[in-house]
Amino acid sequence: MFSIPGKQAVSITPRAAAQIAKLMEKEGHSGLRIGVKKGGCAGMEYTMEYVDQADPNDEAVEQDGARVLIAPMAQMFLFGTEIDYETALLESGFKFNNPNVADACGCGESINFKDLDTLAAEQSAS
Repeated sequence: MFSIPGKQAVSITPRAAAQIAKLMEKEGHSGLRIGVKKGGCAGMEYTMEYVDQADPNDEAVEQDGARVLIAPMAQMFLFGTEIDYETALLESGFKFNNPNVADACGCGESINFKDLDTLAAEQSAS
């Protein structure tokens, strides 16, 4: 598990925390697991799923009734990410403000991360 003592893996805006808590309560889930997988035109995509039980290797972040679990394979890629929830005229959804992203596709659905050595060096310096 990747972590820095005394520093949360991700931050959650009040809007995102309210939306996550609302959906957790409505569906009776114990948390929202986020991760990454290969896919999309830029190479990687975020994943999100509501879960009923945390994996022992998940990194948990709790705030204002919201519980976000970070899948073990995604922890290095998501460290330092701010999770927000935006409502616009035509769509609403979660937005990831991730400092580890090197490039993103035009539609914003897929990303490409900095290489692992660069990520490890940047996160060790924090």
